[in-house]
Amino acid sequence: MPMILRGSPMSPFARKARMAILHLKLSDKVEFVRADPMNPDDVLRQDNPLGKIPVLMTEDGKAVYDSRVILEHLDHVAGGGIIIPDGWPARLNTLTMQAMCDGVMDACILIVYEGRHRPAAIHHPPWLDYQRGKVVRGLAAFAKAPPDPAHFDVGTITAACMLGYLDMRKQVDWRKDFAALVPWLDAFRAKHPEFDATTPPESP
Repeated sequence: MPMILRGSPMSPFARKARMAILHLKLSDKVEFVRADPMNPDDVLRQDNPLGKIPVLMTEDGKAVYDSRVILEHLDHVAGGGIIIPDGWPARLNTLTMQAMCDGVMDACILIVYEGRHRPAAIHHPPWLDYQRGKVVRGLAAFAKAPPDPAHFDVGTITAACMLGYLDMRKQVDWRKDFAALVPWLDAFRAKHPEFDATTPPESP
């Protein structure tokens, strides 16, 4: 049986995995299956007790999560050292970039969930400001020392997904406030077709 990636086309974390699958030439070994974290009857909650996406089901039925672990497993399946450097400090720098961009995306999703799942009457502006602060500080740190957009690794993958998610949900206007990052994403897109191949569909 092929591996199964459970996720949503809208999820930036699932997009990371989908981009890696394309780059590592594993498309014939991984089937993408939509999952709904909000549906209690979705098999997702059986695969991941946290009920979060994405989840990768291996060929022997093992559930692998979260996206960072999934990318490491995919890299291993493809031979290792491809999207996660083996040497130090490149490995440390790449994993740290991934962790920071993951944290920005986590904050972005919390902002979305505040609007989607809590009535407007009980929205808490200080909480939203707190999350946006993480986003802004993360973008500032990224802009200060951006990695080479020609590289395709877990750090640059996550950075590109982060900017793509901000384009879609617009938690902050990164293109105006961090204009120096626009050519970075343009260069990454031009070099790596995996980004455009995983563009989420239009969504309200």
